[in-house]
Amino acid sequence: MKTINILFLLIGTLLFGQSSDKILIAKSIDKWHAAAGSADFDTYFDLMTNDAVFIGTDATENWQRQEFIDYAKPHFDKGKAWNFTAVERNIYVNESANLAWFDELLDTQMKICRGSGVLKKIDGKWKIAHYVLSIAVPNENVDELVKIKGKQDSLLLKQLKLK
Repeated sequence: MKTINILFLLIGTLLFGQSSDKILIAKSIDKWHAAAGSADFDTYFDLMTNDAVFIGTDATENWQRQEFIDYAKPHFDKGKAWNFTAVERNIYVNESANLAWFDELLDTQMKICRGSGVLKKIDGKWKIAHYVLSIAVPNENVDELVKIKGKQDSLLLKQLKLK
């Protein structure tokens, strides 16, 4: 009987522990998005790891944390950054409960976007280590989009292949 009780306790701890982590992770991501919406620079970047990476919608936007700070600071200083609200999100946590990854659909000024990322638990707090933002394009509009961006993409691909 003692073995069964210990087993239930262990399973409960694992299940509820992960659930509580998922709640904290969701709150951290929501707070991060809200900080951008209210142009709260310090909160926004405090919710990111020191080695964070932000990948934006443009093919050239692959920023290490300091590069992203340099890009974002003028927007935050104007009191207007970006405003993303999650409308759907999936969160996954590793067995050690110190690493998580997620994907989300966002309501943004660019209409529906998809975000995905990785969080690390640092000193008991969940921080964003890697974030990727992409514009969601309906499949029936892909050909039209390829035409719109074709020339610029061709030039960029040529430069990238020369590296």
